[in-house]
Amino acid sequence: MTARHQPEPADPGCGPVQPDPRPGSRPLRADAARNRDAIVAVARDVFAEQGLEAPLEAIAARAGVGIATLYRRFPTREKLIAAALVDKVAEYVDAARQALTVPDPWAGFAGWVERICELQADDRGLSDLLSMMLSEDEQVEQLRRTANELLVTLIDRAKAQGTLREDFVREDLVLLLIPTSAVMHATRADAPDAWRRFVALALDSFGSQGAPGLPPPPTTGQMTRAMLRLARERGCGARVAPASGRSGICLL
Repeated sequence: MTARHQPEPADPGCGPVQPDPRPGSRPLRADAARNRDAIVAVARDVFAEQGLEAPLEAIAARAGVGIATLYRRFPTREKLIAAALVDKVAEYVDAARQALTVPDPWAGFAGWVERICELQADDRGLSDLLSMMLSEDEQVEQLRRTANELLVTLIDRAKAQGTLREDFVREDLVLLLIPTSAVMHATRADAPDAWRRFVALALDSFGSQGAPGLPPPPTTGQMTRAMLRLARERGCGARVAPASGRSGICLL
């Protein structure tokens, strides 16, 4: 059902105010806060159903606000994406934390890969986000840094155990998530669990037992450019800081 909300008053001094969840933002009036919450809730559902390229006009219409109100609250698509998916990103980070509590390093690593692919399968928006980069958002950027630190530990533990191949690199996970998303999209209606076989085959290839050598992996810079291109194709104006070679939201 489409929510209906009254237009925000023109006078910024009218009405009670509520805290804006964005760091450093001024408090919002009650009606503006309701509009923002409605937009975020609808965007979360629409992105999950349609992916991050979903029309913003459709989100505004389902939230019962005008497109101008949506852009007033979220001037860019990536800001709306960050607000709508921050809880999903936190769930992704929590999965990595839980994986580190598993005593067996390989079981922890493999279980984490399977879990993030499950998150992909349940939410097309998160699936898109896992394979792209966005302009920086403070809250999601902090979650990204935490996820990266946890992921490095997961990989190092499994390598130290001798169960994860030594030439495995973090970029290999991006190479898994991109085609897994395509498998999910192609088989969702007819064989919704087909992706599980694909991921199991990938995990088998990640193991160290009798593993032949691999071609050189793509560099971080190459994968960053690929993920930025995906972001641009989905309507997000991502960018890279020349000094560091990477800037923005990238979950891996």
